[in-house]
Amino acid sequence: MGSKTRPFSHILFIFHLLQTLTTTLSDSTSDVTKLITFKASLNNTEALTNWDASVAPCDLDKENWNGVICGKDGSVFGLRLENMGLNGTIDMDTLSELPGIRTLSFANNSFGGSIPDVSKIRLLRGVYLSNNKFTGTIRDDMFAGMGSMRKVELQNNKFTGRIPRSLTGLSILVDLQMQDNEFEGEIPDFEQKDLKVNFANNKLSGRVPSGLKNQDPSSFAGNNVCGEPVTTPCKISNKKHHTQRTLVISIIAVLAIIFIILLVFRRRKTPKNDYKNHQTTKLNRNNPYKTSSNELQMQSDEEKPRKSTQTSGNVEFVRSDRERFELQDLLRASAEVLGGGSFGSSYKAVLLSGSAVVVKRFREMNNVRKEEFYVHMTRLGRFSHPNLLPLVAFYYKKDEKLLISDFAENGSLASHLHVKRKANEPGLDWPTRLKIIKGVTQGLAYLYNELPHLSLPHGHLKSSNVLLDNSFNPLLADYALSPLVNKRHAQECMVTYKSPEFTHHNRTTNKTDVWCLGILILEILTGKFPANYLKQGKGGRSDLETWVNSVVREEWTGEVFDKEMKGMKNSEGEMLKLLRIGMCCCEWSVDHRWDLMMAVEKIGELMESGGEGEYSSCTSDGDAYSSKGLTDDDFSFSKSGVNSKP
Repeated sequence: MGSKTRPFSHILFIFHLLQTLTTTLSDSTSDVTKLITFKASLNNTEALTNWDASVAPCDLDKENWNGVICGKDGSVFGLRLENMGLNGTIDMDTLSELPGIRTLSFANNSFGGSIPDVSKIRLLRGVYLSNNKFTGTIRDDMFAGMGSMRKVELQNNKFTGRIPRSLTGLSILVDLQMQDNEFEGEIPDFEQKDLKVNFANNKLSGRVPSGLKNQDPSSFAGNNVCGEPVTTPCKISNKKHHTQRTLVISIIAVLAIIFIILLVFRRRKTPKNDYKNHQTTKLNRNNPYKTSSNELQMQSDEEKPRKSTQTSGNVEFVRSDRERFELQDLLRASAEVLGGGSFGSSYKAVLLSGSAVVVKRFREMNNVRKEEFYVHMTRLGRFSHPNLLPLVAFYYKKDEKLLISDFAENGSLASHLHVKRKANEPGLDWPTRLKIIKGVTQGLAYLYNELPHLSLPHGHLKSSNVLLDNSFNPLLADYALSPLVNKRHAQECMVTYKSPEFTHHNRTTNKTDVWCLGILILEILTGKFPANYLKQGKGGRSDLETWVNSVVREEWTGEVFDKEMKGMKNSEGEMLKLLRIGMCCCEWSVDHRWDLMMAVEKIGELMESGGEGEYSSCTSDGDAYSSKGLTDDDFSFSKSGVNSKP
């Protein structure tokens, strides 16, 4: 019977394939028609001569038409019609029929009249209309409901009237340029934390809103505004000042009376705290690898006034194969500090059932929306790989998040490499270190495969984020968090942002995690800690280039390897191969640096013993390591890694 149904299944597959191709071709043809219609609304279109109806605007992500931005699926993602001398009418009705369009730029042209009605495309992420001749007012609700909008540039036109208040409702807006227009009235109160604005050279007046007090003062020049951050103080009449002072004193007095009444009432009615004997412990930042045995509530001294809000909400589980518990169970659990770093503190919590979990608190994720956070955590919860630390559950609050994962019996790789051991306690031997490196690369390859849309599938790969189970198998932790962490904090603290490409070119690539892998390999082989992980911000003065190049140019001997690494007999050839692989991974030049698949392949070929140490160069000119190397602004290795941030 199976043989009879198989031809039918083939027919269904072919039909489905033809249907998909027909739909794709139909969408492409539809985009062509709409763009040709849109072009007809413009004047002086000499720059758009290759907008030809016989040629698709997008060949997957290849752009065939001037000014058309293509998405990976071959749809029209945006228009960048800049510096083309265009004028006429921007036909937003036609553009709104392009389902994939997300960005529009008509900057540096000669468009005039009223602003185009951008609200017709609700999912726009960026609008760029600067340096044109637009006039008139912008209606107050123009940007209402456009929750995806990140950048609005309207500078150097002749807009009048008030700044639209709907701009204040764009929660992820990061760039607002409105300088050199004729806007008037008071500036609305913007509360977006990462927003950068420029209102210079308009006719604005009144006090600068408190949400903008940290902006550059030059962003308000050429207006009649007062208060921080500008130098002009706001004037208050004596009568108004007296009234305000009286009002403030009255409010303070009333609040004081209420506070005293509540305090007396609470002392009479509230039973003694069930957790009175739990000791609150602050993290010892001088030694993040040292474990404290003090029992505690997972709450620091300075957080006690907020305790009532800490217990609200639910723990959301992303795995069905783990024990269920509530937030109150975590607060009652005996716990010990495992470490603390740039993101927050980690605790081992032993539940009443006796099972242990790790709770990590994150404070620098307060810019991510709840829906985004839930979707991302749910996706991470579906990951399953023997070299990833499984995410078990999470807890969401606007100003802090908790991520709950399994407990790794043998702690972090960093603690085994850098913490002083007792005399009879051996260090990691060569076979174990090789097993760890192989597991790390396999876990990293899994993340690259599952998160192809991220340039930083891990984003924070370092020895303290490699945990070890009871068999010393590596488990990657803190992976795929870069989309959630506040941008400024990420760039200050996450190790990928200390890479040469970000330090010197302010960018990351899909080879940046590979650079971190290379640094990790050198750390594992030499036992030296990359000391500049301690420093916040880009790079730092260092001697890594000198150290690495001395290893390359001088005789390759076992002197470079960690003296505490045992099991090296008959293995030096394989160890030298791994050292060369590490340097090919942390190559300064992104173009010369290996990609992850190359590193996975070569590391997979290594054995515990044997080999002559021969290995091909990772650069085309025959050098084992670029002479440019890692510059003085990159990394240094140090034996004193104990006081580092994990």
